[in-house]
Amino acid sequence: MPGAVQSIERAAAILRLLARGSGRLGVGEIASSLELAKGTAHGILRTLQGVGFVEQDSETGKYQLGAALLHLGTSYLDVNELRSRAINWADALAARSGEAVRIGTPLEGKVLVVHHVFRPDDTLQTLDVGSLLPLHATALGKVLLSYDADLATALRRTELDSFTRRTVVTAPALTRALTEVREAGWAGEVQEYLAGEAGVAAPIRGHGGLVVGAIGISGATERILDGKGHPDPRLVIYVRDAARAVSRDLGAARW
Repeated sequence: MPGAVQSIERAAAILRLLARGSGRLGVGEIASSLELAKGTAHGILRTLQGVGFVEQDSETGKYQLGAALLHLGTSYLDVNELRSRAINWADALAARSGEAVRIGTPLEGKVLVVHHVFRPDDTLQTLDVGSLLPLHATALGKVLLSYDADLATALRRTELDSFTRRTVVTAPALTRALTEVREAGWAGEVQEYLAGEAGVAAPIRGHGGLVVGAIGISGATERILDGKGHPDPRLVIYVRDAARAVSRDLGAARW
């Protein structure tokens, strides 16, 4: 059987990205969100524009879905599918790390927790499924913002809530933080949402490399951080391995 055609997967990912939010993105924003070379993204966009699937605004130069695509409709990864594909890997991550595991997707400017595995010990814990967490102050949220330019732009235009003295509350600081996430391929959070807690998260990708969610661990700083106050590299590896495993199950061939 022939393998998947990468260029088609990437084109589909671009279309899904444009279907989110305001639906108007520049070449650089699209390339950054999907981790593509700018020239590659531009070439795919020109092809999609040629068949009417995207249109370019003459004033801003940004792209949006084209009229020809309206007849085909749009599709989104169902949350239930994401959960069903991720359950086994989330359980394994909790057992491997010894920490609570959450899977999140964006919803109305927040992180919606769609799956939660308790820390594997006898402590009293509360189920977080259905909870809404801040995008800018959690590792899960930083991952989602880093690969969704439209979502990040919208958040920068709002006043960022401060939860602790370490919460990122300015647009420049948030921009730097998201750049670091894209460069590293994972996000860390140290007492930015709750004092005494830290977290690590990594992106879950679907077909074409589109980020459809994030998976991460969270817990007490003394368990999550190393001696230098940074997320323990061993835990980072565990989280990234789990994210890649879920991504492969969802059809992200590059993983």
